[in-house]
Amino acid sequence: MARIWMPLPDRDFDVTEVAVPWKLATEAGHEIVFATEAGAVPAADPLLLTGVLFGKLGAYPEPKAFYAEMIATPAWQRTTPWADLDVASFDALLLPGGHAPGMRQYLGATALHAQIAAFWKLGRPVGAICHGVLPLARSVDPATGKSVIADVRTTCLPKYMERSAYLLTFWKLGKYYRTYPAYVEDEVTAALASPTQFERGPRTTTRRGTRDDDTATFVVEDGRYVSARWPGDAYRFARAFLARL
Repeated sequence: MARIWMPLPDRDFDVTEVAVPWKLATEAGHEIVFATEAGAVPAADPLLLTGVLFGKLGAYPEPKAFYAEMIATPAWQRTTPWADLDVASFDALLLPGGHAPGMRQYLGATALHAQIAAFWKLGRPVGAICHGVLPLARSVDPATGKSVIADVRTTCLPKYMERSAYLLTFWKLGKYYRTYPAYVEDEVTAALASPTQFERGPRTTTRRGTRDDDTATFVVEDGRYVSARWPGDAYRFARAFLARL
């Protein structure tokens, strides 16, 4: 059994990108340790549970069922502060995403970035999906002064997805889908040694993968590192990540 640490903000993370990997990991017998800034019990973006716009654009029923199961577990109530983690005691790191304002607590936390950089140097499996690639891009290796992902291939939330979601909903929700002024893809690409290391994947905006169908999905696998674009890739992403354990 592997021990996996999963840092989260106090609120607003993506339901699917947390609950699907949690479900598949625990089914496989692994342990996930949740960590928040000060040990608060976290909560997902509520709009993804009820529907972002006219009841649409939220999480699908199965991930929502996984989420309900997950938050009822003792592990969910025993989150660990980021600074208290002994990263060397974990076998793998899983970085989920989300786009709502509460995500900035996690995406921009310099204390968390230092922990991520320390774990990266151990050479153990790391998985990041959607906005979850941003903490990696912002985590700097003290020895080189570069991002820890400077020399790997990666994907993340593509610019066309982020822009499309914003243009579709800004009249109602403002900048709900624009976490930062810069697009996620632009910041991640800037952290790489070459823009050719970024892989956007096939264009899609609606079709999502399931337990049994990876047709519309895309992940990038580079050694011990696995990345994916959005909630629609979550099942395939989780399986690829767990294969490294």
